[in-house]
Amino acid sequence: MNSITALLHGADRSGIVAKISGWIHKRGSNVLHADQHLDRQQNVFFQRVEWECSPNSDPLEEGIAFKQMAQLELGMSVQIGYQDDCPKIGIMVSKADHCFHDLALRVRSGEWNAEIVGVLSNHMDLLEATGNYGLPFKGFTLTNENKLEEEAKQLSWIQKQKIELLVLARYMQILSKSFLEKVGCPVINIHHSFLPSFVGAKPYHQAYTRGVKLIGATAHYVTEDLDEGPIIGQDVTRVSHRHGPKELIEKGRDLEKLVLSTAVRRHLQNRVLVYQNKTVVFD
Repeated sequence: MNSITALLHGADRSGIVAKISGWIHKRGSNVLHADQHLDRQQNVFFQRVEWECSPNSDPLEEGIAFKQMAQLELGMSVQIGYQDDCPKIGIMVSKADHCFHDLALRVRSGEWNAEIVGVLSNHMDLLEATGNYGLPFKGFTLTNENKLEEEAKQLSWIQKQKIELLVLARYMQILSKSFLEKVGCPVINIHHSFLPSFVGAKPYHQAYTRGVKLIGATAHYVTEDLDEGPIIGQDVTRVSHRHGPKELIEKGRDLEKLVLSTAVRRHLQNRVLVYQNKTVVFD
């Protein structure tokens, strides 16, 4: 099956859904899934549509033709994905390994159609674990004095490997504005709290001090504003006065793995559409 997925958004007007489905049908193709959302406050239409190309068509050419039609005739912004896409993923980690192992195992088991190209870290703790997966490991010693120089080396490696998605799997460094401007691909981070609460360092300790009854985890795209990028997914679990920081961290790690993997999966499946500083996530 040669399928194409399109994510569209633009000003709402009558006949968009009919135009899109009609265009696909006229080319002998078949709609597999379609989902749409209308933001009535902004009058913005969002849609995810997936279709199977006819046997005689070329998916790449059909994707290009669809994008041109949607842009020129409907005034839509369009992202196109193809069934056989196998994005190259780079992972950045520090010392915590739970999210890294979860991502590596999901790719190795074939759960996702993606390739982890290598691991970047500001510590050497995961060197052996990375090698056990047969993945390259690149270590960098970052200080306030050499941060921009070391980030330039990281960027060089990312661009040389043609990374298409960078995942911060508990990478405990703030990426500079310059890094984010030059990285050339989306960056997804897992933050170990239910944003916007408890931003920055040691959120579980902050949660314990505050006496909260719920803790959470948040996966979001990274922007230059710390922990304020578009949110892809969140989840929570209940806690009580009997749970200290250690127990909160243990419970939180399970949440972090699930929330991060779900966000990465949705991104790889072309289910996340970023608009302004929010996302529309098609389930």
